[in-house]
Formats: sequence, structure tokens, C-alpha cells
Amino acid sequence: DEIETLNIAAYIERNDPRDVFISFKFKNFNEVKDGVMGSSSRRRDLQLKQINKKTKIKNIRGNIDTRIQKLKDGLYDGIVLALAGIQTLKLEEHLKQIFSTDEMLPAVGQGIIAAQCRREDFFINNLLKKIDHKSTRQCATAERSLLKTIGGDCDTAVGGLATIKNNELILSAQLFSDDGKNFFTHKIKGNIEDGKSIGKLVGKKLLSQAGNNFIKTK
Repeated sequence: DEIETLNIAAYIERNDPRDVFISFKFKNFNEVKDGVMGSSSRRRDLQLKQINKKTKIKNIRGNIDTRIQKLKDGLYDGIVLALAGIQTLKLEEHLKQIFSTDEMLPAVGQGIIAAQCRREDFFINNLLKKIDHKSTRQCATAERSLLKTIGGDCDTAVGGLATIKNNELILSAQLFSDDGKNFFTHKIKGNIEDGKSIGKLVGKKLLSQAGNNFIKTK
């Protein structure tokens, strides 16, 4: 299997993982009322509904520039994107609101760039180790373990964010039911080296809370 011959040799220091609101009509999301929001993420769709149940969600596709142009063309009243992408493209001038992680828990791995190479290529592996950011790797390990435990697919509405504070790893997670009407949350603190087991514990707890409201697909 080709995938088994590859490994992630480095995690580059994480960019800001939060989500942002962009609009040319409104100063912040609370002003939108019954406006149309552009989103390509079921997680974001359901989180926005939790903030404002009247929000109308319309699917949006394309790269960041394309989405902003669609917004300018009046196809949407606002869009939600990852702050990390906006910052990378230096488009901060368009920002109207940065959602707190309490309002919108980001997707697993959001803001992280991973460098992958052949497992047996020792020269490249050693080269990439020089740019590996330890705390980002520890957080990514916890978040990926959470996602693997939950299973699901690309349409699964799940958020997960690991942070390190006072030499402790804190993993917060949110899982929506299949029908999107309910959500379940859990948070665990633990040793920074135990990210994999912390992610597994949080994932199992969410599955236990969700019961038959969430069907694991893989």
C-alpha cells in the first residue's frame, strides 16, 4: 500500500485555527438575521445555526479568491472561511469578525501544514525534522486520534481543537448528530505526550453521548 510507505515527517508551527466571517453588507454575523451565508462545511453550517437559527446556508465552492468574488457579486450575504487561509493570502482587509473557538470549534487540524515524505527516505526525514514544531505535532496527534476514533466521513460535522497550557494538553471536541439537531461536547486535559490516548478517550466519550444519534461509518 503506497500510503503505508509515507509518513508525516514534520508539522509546521500552527497558524491561527479560528474561523472568520467576511461580508460586504454586514459588520458582524449577528447583523445577518435571515441573510444567506456561503459555506462548504457541514460543521460550519450547523455551528452557524446554533448562533443564529434564522441563517440560511447555501453551498459555496472554489478557492478563497473565487468565494470572495461570489460574495462581491451578491450571490451571498456573507461567507465563513478559515483565518489561516486569509492570513496566508494577506486578505485580512476583508475580515469582519473572527469567531471565538467557543462559538465555532474549528475542524481537526485547521491551521496546520504537514510535510509528508517517503518513510524510508532518511535524508529527507532528517531534513524535515529541523522544521518540525513539537507542540503542533502533539496537538495534531490528539486531534487526528479523535477523528480516527469517531470515524464518519467528509460530511461528518465534528470540531476538535487541542491546545497546550501550563505543560498540559487540553482537547476540546464537538460532534453533531446525523440529523444536525443535537450536538455533544467533551473536553479532557492530560499529559502533552499522551495526545493519541487523549484523542481516543474524547472520541469514545462523544460516541457514547451520541448513541444512535450518530452512525459511525468507518
